[in-house]
Amino acid sequence: MAEALGFGALAASSLVIGALAGIARRWPPQAVGLVLAFGAGAMISAVSFELAQDGVAIGGAGPVAIGLTLGALAYYVGDGLVEGGGRHRPSVQRRSESSDPGSALAFGAFLDGVPEQLVLGIGIAAGEGVSVGLLAAIFVSNLPEAIGAADGMRRAGRPRATIMRLWLAVGVILTLATVVGNAIADTASDELLGGVNGFAAGALIVMLVDSMIPEATRQAGRTTGLVTTLGFAVAAALSGVT
Repeated sequence: MAEALGFGALAASSLVIGALAGIARRWPPQAVGLVLAFGAGAMISAVSFELAQDGVAIGGAGPVAIGLTLGALAYYVGDGLVEGGGRHRPSVQRRSESSDPGSALAFGAFLDGVPEQLVLGIGIAAGEGVSVGLLAAIFVSNLPEAIGAADGMRRAGRPRATIMRLWLAVGVILTLATVVGNAIADTASDELLGGVNGFAAGALIVMLVDSMIPEATRQAGRTTGLVTTLGFAVAAALSGVT
């Protein structure tokens, strides 16, 4: 349990680090886009090797397929609620300019982070050590959202203390999600564990296609594809390291 708490806190700490960076200075859009692109590549690797592939190995293809479907639907519906019924997830900039950016950003971080950190905790409980690839993917993909959101909230006049309290709260809850994943792994069936992996993968695939990659392309332009590939390559190289 202590190991899950420690690594969960490490993964979620990137949200707090990103928020600190976002309120410290104004970031050029291209810089945020490039970090976002690298994080997207790392997350694609995590979805492929750490979630879908491992999920099939643990619980079989059927539970993973069901989890993929449920995760994709859960993210799609939840994302629509964040938007107030719109079709696409708003960009970091548009969210920051909304009438209530704090609650929308916090909910968006939950949608992205909870399934990732559940799977991180499950992997630790399985006794296979910590997946460096998944840990790196979570850490890197959290940074751009927190940086861009905190920067936008600061420009909108939000007090810095309020911004930091928000992201500290999100980080704490996501850390606890890792502990929950670690706890349920001891009693859950292999099929359920495989389904959880699939659920996380499904949610992340929708997030990547609807939000992360388009936002990176919007801010960084044609360089996005190259940096995304670099992120994938680095995470794939780390995927076998524990």
